Amino acid sequence: MKKSTMNTLIGSALAAASGIFVYKAYQEQNAVRTTDDSNMSNSAEIDERESVDALEDSAEQGLSQLDSAYRDEWQANAFPQTHKEMRELEEDK
Repeated sequence: MKKSTMNTLIGSALAAASGIFVYKAYQEQNAVRTTDDSNMSNSAEIDERESVDALEDSAEQGLSQLDSAYRDEWQANAFPQTHKEMRELEEDK
């Protein structure tokens, strides 16, 4: 082969390899990274530890951290906390 053809082939191969390298680096940079602790339902340890607010809030006493998180979510969404509240809501309808 001619020297110019050989240089063109080698240059093309190097350009393709660097393009693949840049593409893979871009994909890795934009990949979403999560940790095991981000999903509370998969963590048995959180379900065993007492709520952080148990000393300050009497409603939190006896709740685990997972139950406390669910309670916070129920309160944020105005979910009734007791059977009495549920009956009152049904009667209001």
